[in-house]
Amino acid sequence: MRFSRRTLVASSAAALLGLSSLTAAAAGKEVKIGYALAQASHFGAAAQGWSGYVEKATNNAFQFKHFPSSALGGERELIEGLQLGTVEAAVVSTGALSNFVADVGVVDIPFLFRDLGHARNVLDGKFGTDLLAKFQQRGLIALAWGEQGFRHLSNNKHVVKNVADMKGLKIRVTENPVHITAFRALGASPTPMSWPEVVSALQQGTIDGQENPISVLTSAKLWEVQKHLSLTAHVYAPMVLLVSPSFWNGLNAQQKAAFTDGAKIGGKASRTFVDEVEKKGVEEARKHGMAVVDNVDRAAFRKALDKPYEQFAKKFGQKTLDDIAATK
Repeated sequence: MRFSRRTLVASSAAALLGLSSLTAAAAGKEVKIGYALAQASHFGAAAQGWSGYVEKATNNAFQFKHFPSSALGGERELIEGLQLGTVEAAVVSTGALSNFVADVGVVDIPFLFRDLGHARNVLDGKFGTDLLAKFQQRGLIALAWGEQGFRHLSNNKHVVKNVADMKGLKIRVTENPVHITAFRALGASPTPMSWPEVVSALQQGTIDGQENPISVLTSAKLWEVQKHLSLTAHVYAPMVLLVSPSFWNGLNAQQKAAFTDGAKIGGKASRTFVDEVEKKGVEEARKHGMAVVDNVDRAAFRKALDKPYEQFAKKFGQKTLDDIAATK
């Protein structure tokens, strides 16, 4: 059989195109995933558990590119990126989310959850499932709950054990109306601030302290910029694994199932991370020189929030609060 030069050129071009297509397929579609802290954190554990499952389940049809440590901006910017479709996936705390999905603010009410088991049962049940569904109305697809743990207070001024010790402290809080209301009622001066600004603000003395779970304290090594740690356990802090609607709508049913299952696995990975940190994180803080108060008068803190609780009941419904409290 004889081939013309033109035939050979055409065949070579076709082969190169075929090879290019195979290479592109092997590489998979890029999925940008952003989160606030380093990969060696509960955020990173969630993102890696999620991405690892999806890549394997889809035979590498998708390749996640991680942007940890607020590389794509603060959480507000991440959420807006999801809405715009410039970011495909994110792991975000509820601190910023309540500005986009107002109903999520209920989980940020202080002293609402008794312990980690109670919080997880609430979020894994009908209440949590229904709350995730509400994100779609605001241009977000919420696939699963992750976890940060209970929030505690740190500061550079003095020991905080009682409500009176809060007076006048400039405390960084998330951009969350529930948190701002609560800390104002406790006598502090709440200062809403995006996470990427917090460490430098503590170093410069712009703020006296901050409040976050032990998982954040250890991941960010906050003992380098904070002297006192009070184990207030005032708020349970979940996070949410999200995808962009424009990205989601381009997936087929099997791919959507893989992303959903992977998000749930990622959420569980963050809980495992938190469980480990809760065991050893406080001792690590002590070893790095933090003065730790573990006998905080939590009952007095809760009593000081009676007035805000009336506002929370009006906003979210007393029945909602009662149902959460009644969950075993």
